[in-house]
Amino acid sequence: MEKMYFDKDKDCVSIIMPTYNSAKYVENAIKSVLAQSYKNFELIIVDDCSKDNTESIVDKYVKTDIRIKYIKLGINSGPAIARNKGIDLAKGTFISFLDSDDLWFSEKLSKQIKFMKDNEHYFTCTNYNKIDEDGNDINKLVIEKESRDYFGVLKNCPGNSTVIYNAKKLGKFKVPDIKKRNDYLMWLQIIKKADTLHTINEILSSHRVRKGSVSSNKFSLLKYHWNIYRKIEKLSLKDSVSLSTYWIFKSISKFVFR
Repeated sequence: MEKMYFDKDKDCVSIIMPTYNSAKYVENAIKSVLAQSYKNFELIIVDDCSKDNTESIVDKYVKTDIRIKYIKLGINSGPAIARNKGIDLAKGTFISFLDSDDLWFSEKLSKQIKFMKDNEHYFTCTNYNKIDEDGNDINKLVIEKESRDYFGVLKNCPGNSTVIYNAKKLGKFKVPDIKKRNDYLMWLQIIKKADTLHTINEILSSHRVRKGSVSSNKFSLLKYHWNIYRKIEKLSLKDSVSLSTYWIFKSISKFVFR
């Protein structure tokens, strides 16, 4: 039998997985975690009061693997609340995130943790590809910049399921309860403490593109960006207009050339 262990004092990775009505996908997401060559992790699945059979699917893994924890919220509270609940419970040196409909490559944790330790990087992400609702590769790669500062993250948000940060060095970060772009707000908090977001130049995650998902309509996110710039980050009017214009052209180019 494959060795299972959880040692929070030896470079353990806490994996936060919020989920809501993801019975169709969550098992494959869990399997991609269990297939990791890096074994010292805890997987914290926070169910935002799903109405489907997500709980029964997760339960069989909770019963057979001590590294997996399942929490079901009493009421549907939104992704930010679910994410923050997982962060509260995390015990690992490193905190990572995996959406319940995304997937990891088997060497993801091993390569990324080694990259962080070898280079003393505290905030990192990876490149990733995109898959359709049935898990088929749609031949779209997202290649991140080698490194980004605060304004770099403002302009280019890393893929949620690719990020790892060192909570022992930087502390824990939580996000305001907004429906969209709550992950973006978290990265902006972390970059202020870490100074730099570093990218390991490999495709190590798969992002599932789903119709009607919270992040699927890029144009609808523009008002959220404006609120983040002006109300939360308190950027100048000039910087806010410049960044909003950047996101508009970025969204248009993706729509035209997809």
